[in-house]
Amino acid sequence: MATKLNLATRPFSNRSLPWAVTTFVILLSLVSLIFIVRATSQARVQAEVVQNDINKLSQQEQVLLKQAQAVKNSLTSEQLQTLEAAHTLVDRKHFSWSRLLADLESALPGSVRVKRIAVRGVATPNDQTLAELELTVVAKTPATVTDMIADMDRIGIFHSELRSQNLQRGRGESGAEYELYVIYRPRAGSPVAGSPVASIKPNASGGGSQ
Repeated sequence: MATKLNLATRPFSNRSLPWAVTTFVILLSLVSLIFIVRATSQARVQAEVVQNDINKLSQQEQVLLKQAQAVKNSLTSEQLQTLEAAHTLVDRKHFSWSRLLADLESALPGSVRVKRIAVRGVATPNDQTLAELELTVVAKTPATVTDMIADMDRIGIFHSELRSQNLQRGRGESGAEYELYVIYRPRAGSPVAGSPVASIKPNASGGGSQ
């Protein structure tokens, strides 16, 4: 005798599986929610700590600025000039003439002669020496000076601009004088090595340490 099964009236079902899946999803959601809330709370606390530190530093900066301004206001014009001169002397202690000449030897071609070097300003932003120079050189052709300026910029410690050109008037001298404005940023360590210059005997002005 054949067995007949009516699926419409007695369908097969597993009632525990949907409840288990639902319970697992709910627990996972709760764990994720707790983790997100904790992470958000920690981030908020850290942000508040950082903001408090910034506010304290800002307040200290304002106090120091007020104190510095009060000291400055209490000084006479002669004292201010003396203070500025003292700062200039401190900055010049970071400048080395011997290092400058060694770096120039590596940057200038042998056909160019340095006639004059003048230091117009020395500063030390971020503990890096920065000097403004006036450089007068003698060369036979303008192309030589143009190539020299490009080579100086390529080295990375000089930035040069041509200011003027004057024809040589001395007996037996050929070529012309070229006046350059130079920004000099010496690298840390030893001077840059390179080919020597034919002659560097500048009439220098503006002091510095050796």
